[in-house]
Amino acid sequence: MRSRTTTITLAAAVLGCGLVPLTAATPAAAAPAKYADDFNGDGYRDYAYGDSVTDAGSDGSGTVGIIYGTATGPDGRRQNITQNSAGVPGANEWDDGFGNAMAGADFNRDGYADLAVGVYGEDVGTGKEQGAVMILWGSASGLSGATSVPNKAPQRYGQMGLDLAVGDFNGDGKPDLATLNNHTAHVYVGSFTKSGFTGKVTKLTNDGMFAEHLAAGKVTKDAAADLVVIGAVDGTEHTVSGAWFIRGGSTLTRGATYKLGTGEDTSWEVDAQIADFNKDGYGDIALGHPNANGKGGVLVWRGGSSGPGSVTRINQNTAGVAGGMEVGDRFGERISVGDVNRDGYPDLAVAAPGEDLGGYADAGAVHILRGSASGLTGAKSQFFDRTSSGVPGGLEENASFGQSLRLRDSDRDGYADLFTDDLRLPGSPGGITTSGIQGTVSSGFMQ
Repeated sequence: MRSRTTTITLAAAVLGCGLVPLTAATPAAAAPAKYADDFNGDGYRDYAYGDSVTDAGSDGSGTVGIIYGTATGPDGRRQNITQNSAGVPGANEWDDGFGNAMAGADFNRDGYADLAVGVYGEDVGTGKEQGAVMILWGSASGLSGATSVPNKAPQRYGQMGLDLAVGDFNGDGKPDLATLNNHTAHVYVGSFTKSGFTGKVTKLTNDGMFAEHLAAGKVTKDAAADLVVIGAVDGTEHTVSGAWFIRGGSTLTRGATYKLGTGEDTSWEVDAQIADFNKDGYGDIALGHPNANGKGGVLVWRGGSSGPGSVTRINQNTAGVAGGMEVGDRFGERISVGDVNRDGYPDLAVAAPGEDLGGYADAGAVHILRGSASGLTGAKSQFFDRTSSGVPGGLEENASFGQSLRLRDSDRDGYADLFTDDLRLPGSPGGITTSGIQGTVSSGFMQ
């Protein structure tokens, strides 16, 4: 069975769900949380990251780290939660992978964001690596206590919680939860409370699909969020990677599958984000494919009224994109969405951690691709590495600059900042700038 083996596992993207802003005078229970990651309800976004070794020992049991947001970004109180924490089901055990996947939302709509956490290696009774998912509950003091999400298809090596995604999949204005179980997507639509889950669970079967990742967002213009399932799509051979579109609504509708390529299946390495890069009202599915042609690339599966349609490919041979395609660059290994210049078009940060520079193998680099009325293109793209003016340090072999990556408006000025390799590069009207670079708290939350 495949499983996650990296020591740092990165948090899943979270959705704001169009929720009502909070004010200091408004009781927390009066409205759902504005941000899907404001766990203490103070109006500032907080930062969750998973790590299989830090604070929980080097046994892979896992820990969830929280860095609470402030007016100046991620430099507030820090918290670590494990399965040994009060009110959290289970206990720290070898290779549980607690925090291997996470997704935030105000599940019980009390004004505090909560955090769904995957524990894909959890043993349940005699069920080796049956896996589990639980929700850590937000409060005025932050995250505390948890409730297990019921496993509707328990089996040995099912690895429930291998990945998670949050979205309003039926369009009723409430967050729902998608998870992987036995490499098959299951969508939980209903009510999440501290007493448990009540509602409907839909198993999304697809002959030949061996699912590895999930991404949620609005691809069509209706009220419901849609789901993208990433995995091998050719049955037992596992030689074709693909992305499968599921349209949200009162009934989940199985849509098209786009084949990313043939050869050895590397779908577990594909990163996915959904954003409306050309502001036409339809969300586009960006797929970072670091093994495309052995060199890497980003595919943009463009949204439309009935789902995604045409595909645009961007790589280091695209006009305006720095460098050139080379074997091992791994362009697209990490991608992250944010509006870096506040023009209203989402932009995409793209890591190329295998980029060779100045004679240093795998020194690494980061590209910023700009959204526009034409969609995501190479025009006005930016390029950063350890030799960029204002970036501290220098080139080193195997440094893999960009391996950890996130775009996030951390100070609420409207400009997304670039976080990578323990650095914060501010956003500005001209895009990401190296003026005012700051050190940051942890690379673990940078996704």
